[in-house]
Amino acid sequence: SEEIILWNSNEYQFVEIDDAYSTGSSIMPQKKNPDIAELVRGKTGRVYGALQALLTTMKGIPLAYNKDMQEDKEWAFDAMDTAKGCLALFAGMLRTMEFRRERMEQSAKDGFTNATDAADYLVNRGVPFRDAHGIVGRLVLLCIEKGIALDELPLEEYRKLSPKFEEDIYDAISLKTCVDKRTTIGAPGRKAMEEVLKIYHQAMDCG
Repeated sequence: SEEIILWNSNEYQFVEIDDAYSTGSSIMPQKKNPDIAELVRGKTGRVYGALQALLTTMKGIPLAYNKDMQEDKEWAFDAMDTAKGCLALFAGMLRTMEFRRERMEQSAKDGFTNATDAADYLVNRGVPFRDAHGIVGRLVLLCIEKGIALDELPLEEYRKLSPKFEEDIYDAISLKTCVDKRTTIGAPGRKAMEEVLKIYHQAMDCG
């Protein structure tokens, strides 16, 4: 929920939440409030509260059944009902949400998120990471001065700072390459995400 709320804000504008899952501001006519995302975020406190209530109830109980355990039903059922309701609403919100991919991509470029990959490029060609870090840092400063992204900087500017740079630097720092290289579980690369989704689908099938 937190990411959705931030991405929906005027500062990010990464997503557009469908009107069915948001409401207009009572004061500002132009503002759309991410109601469902905020309510789901708020429900976290309710579910956490149920957990704390259960832990407190069960603390110090001796072996076997005790009447104290009758108190677990209210909190357990409420937490499950809350979670199910949140999942149903969240799924609907995601299905109808518009993702502004071009703005996301531009934000990634503006933030020089591929600078680490430029440093890795040099490291893979024998440059110590400390030196590579400094070289790419100077390249980023140059790009800031020129008002351009790393992939817009001419090759000759790269080579002024290191002869290790070749034409393939542009492929190495393309945002698609940068994302796809992240392959560990939980990373944003396509293969990594497919593995995570497979795990989630298996868990849902078992449930």
